[in-house]
Amino acid sequence: MGTQKIREVGEMIPPAEVSAVLGLPDGASAVVRRRTILLDGRPVEQADSWYPAAIAAGTALARPGKIKGGAVTLLADLGYTVHEVREEIEVRAATAEDSTELVLPDGAPVIVLRRTSLTAEAVPFEASVMVMAPQGRRLRYRLIAG
Repeated sequence: MGTQKIREVGEMIPPAEVSAVLGLPDGASAVVRRRTILLDGRPVEQADSWYPAAIAAGTALARPGKIKGGAVTLLADLGYTVHEVREEIEVRAATAEDSTELVLPDGAPVIVLRRTSLTAEAVPFEASVMVMAPQGRRLRYRLIAG
């Protein structure tokens, strides 16, 4: 059974790569929700979701705890629905934090999935960085042209 543990929620300056994909000006803050995803009680993924502060500040996204209906519903209620998703996949060695949080040996391989969600008007409103233990993972994609 899958569940999640919220590690941190707050407003801060995001890493440069997150600021870039969200189109934030230098020094602009964003709201982050850091979670650890558990499968049968075992940590399998760290998921950090970033939202521009102009969208998320003052909402349930910026507060610790579960969001009634989930983040997707809350964002839709705010007028932000996914029209396009951009993803990037990388395999790298686990950092010390990855190893600790995912209970992996130092330097074990991890899968990093970076996802940016955009509206139909090409406005980016969520950037997620997911670090996954590779065991048991299958990434499946379906692309439809036009």
